[in-house]
Amino acid sequence: MLSEQSTATVRATLPAVGAAIGDITELFYAKLFEAHPELLRDLFNRGNQNAGLQKQALAGSIAAFATHLVERPDTRPDVMLGRIAHKHASLGVTREQYTVVHQHLFAAIAEILGETVTPAVARAWDEVYWLMANALVAIEERLYAGHRIAAGDVWREWTVTGRSEETADCATFRIAPADGAPAPAHLPGQYVSVQVELPDGARQIRQYSLSSAPGSAVRAITVKRVHGPAAAGPDGEVSNHLHAHVRPGHTLRVSAPYGDLVLQDSDAPVLLASAGIGCTPMLSMLEHLAETGHAAPVTVLHADRSPADHPLRADHRALTHKLADASARFWYEEDAEPGDGTGLMDLTDVPVAPGTRAYLCGPLPFMRSVREQLIAKGVPASDIHYEVFGPDLWLASA
Repeated sequence: MLSEQSTATVRATLPAVGAAIGDITELFYAKLFEAHPELLRDLFNRGNQNAGLQKQALAGSIAAFATHLVERPDTRPDVMLGRIAHKHASLGVTREQYTVVHQHLFAAIAEILGETVTPAVARAWDEVYWLMANALVAIEERLYAGHRIAAGDVWREWTVTGRSEETADCATFRIAPADGAPAPAHLPGQYVSVQVELPDGARQIRQYSLSSAPGSAVRAITVKRVHGPAAAGPDGEVSNHLHAHVRPGHTLRVSAPYGDLVLQDSDAPVLLASAGIGCTPMLSMLEHLAETGHAAPVTVLHADRSPADHPLRADHRALTHKLADASARFWYEEDAEPGDGTGLMDLTDVPVAPGTRAYLCGPLPFMRSVREQLIAKGVPASDIHYEVFGPDLWLASA
């Protein structure tokens, strides 16, 4: 909880800080990478940095956290903190790195806001930062302990045991621990980080959902090759490297599994809605439901450019057919087949059972649209869960 004195100061200065937060984060990252170039090379996503996405996400999270502290002082935004902590844990972030961030973030604040940053203002925002940082550290250390590993020691060598081409731009890599030891437990919907060494020596990291069920002896990740112009940014360094160079017998450096979008064990009806490569965590959930004999209604929904672009399309249908009470509906912008929807996902005539728990994964506009449609159908917002691939801009663009 923020102290009374700091609450008043933060409330008074929040408009000024909020208006400048974009400039602050821009300067912060410049200072951070100048002092620690290894962080840009081996930890931060260079593509997201070039596109400005990571800066937007940091700005959004800081503004959202500070606003929450002054508007709802008796609560904490645990959903936001949990999502960030899972991302950090999958990257091996440690307590010490928060001190480095603090140094350069507050140098950027002082430089951008100048004389506005009086000692009282600096103390108040320092309190905000450490409330957020210490909360994240506590969650991250619990996540590390859950896997019985030391803080930050998330990496392990895995061998690629198989590869299959799902579409022209999506490939599934089957992986197993290189040392032959059991794979760490994961929950349906979680992801792992994969670190690869690129030609310039950088060891870039990306997160990929596990598309296999928790009980699978061999784990699987399905990777979509990122084409820069289509994504309004550079080509995906890691996705293109995996597609071009990684074959069975090769070794990958893979983290322990993390992620807060997980299928909740219950007998409630389930709705799984995805678009594009967002189907991967949904497939893990769907396979788990099939393996455990889930009896309540399951509604499987997916939107894509065309049937040929739909990753794991056959698995989507086959797993749905294994369930006692399940149906699948697909929408395609092009080449829709008989029985499929045309264009964007439209839930107008999709029945949603009372008590449904919904899980969404895909581009932000898609998830916003589906969430609004589900709420209009009576699904409580608390029962709609989502996953974002890359920096979470949901808060920044809310």
